[in-house]
This record gives sequence, structure tokens and C-alpha cells, in this order.
Amino acid sequence: MLQPKKTKYKKKQKGRIRGNSSKGIALSRGIYGIKALEGAWITSRQLEAARVAATRYMKREGKLWINIFPDKPVTRKPQEVRMGKGKGPVEFWVSVVRPGRILFEIDGVEMEIAKEALRLASQKLPIKMKFVFSKEYMK
Repeated sequence: MLQPKKTKYKKKQKGRIRGNSSKGIALSRGIYGIKALEGAWITSRQLEAARVAATRYMKREGKLWINIFPDKPVTRKPQEVRMGKGKGPVEFWVSVVRPGRILFEIDGVEMEIAKEALRLASQKLPIKMKFVFSKEYMK
């Protein structure tokens, strides 16, 4: 699972997902990619499942990039514990995704293979996605 090696603070506040993404909205490395149409938290387990699904379909041809990293800790208190006594321990790590963010990029495979691989990857994630490709592909 992906998680940071070291953080400045052990626990973070929840926060809100408002507005569209301002960075990571264009393809930078690959020719094909999937773009988030909704905002959500994506856990490290979901990210890993999506990566495995895409690479298995591509049969390890081409290259896959993941443009997000789960760097936000989510805490949970155990069941049937009374209120108070501080914040619970870190349960898992998430990546905050806003609409418009490119999550995965692929290069080195045909469009049909990339489209199906990214479709399988997007099924593992809890938000709606859109397949995108760069303008260089049209030339």
C-alpha cells in the first residue's frame, strides 16, 4: 500500500472538497489517461487495485503513471468507545481528488488496449471517470 514515509503531523483534519482541480488537469507524460469528474477521497487500497487491474490487462506492455499519492491520514476510533479521550489512531491513507484531475496516464500501447485498461482501473475507483487522450495522438 502507498503511504508517506514521514509526515510533519501524525493526524490531519477532514477538510472539504470544493471547486475544481487547478493542477494536474492536462496529460503530462502519457498519451492516454483518465480524468476525475467528481471529487472524492481515494484510498491507497483502491489506488493499488486500479493499478493492478490496468497493468494486468496491458500484460506489462507500455508504461503506466499514477498522478496522485495518498498523503492524508484518516483516523477512526474503535467501535463502542465513549465520546472524548482524543482523536483515534490512523486507520488508512487517502488522496484528495477534485474534479478535473488526471489520475492515471498510459503510453506505449494501442488506443483500444489503453482504453480497456483504464476502464478496468476506473471500475475500482469510487468516482466517475472520463477517458482522455492528448492532441499529439490526433497528428
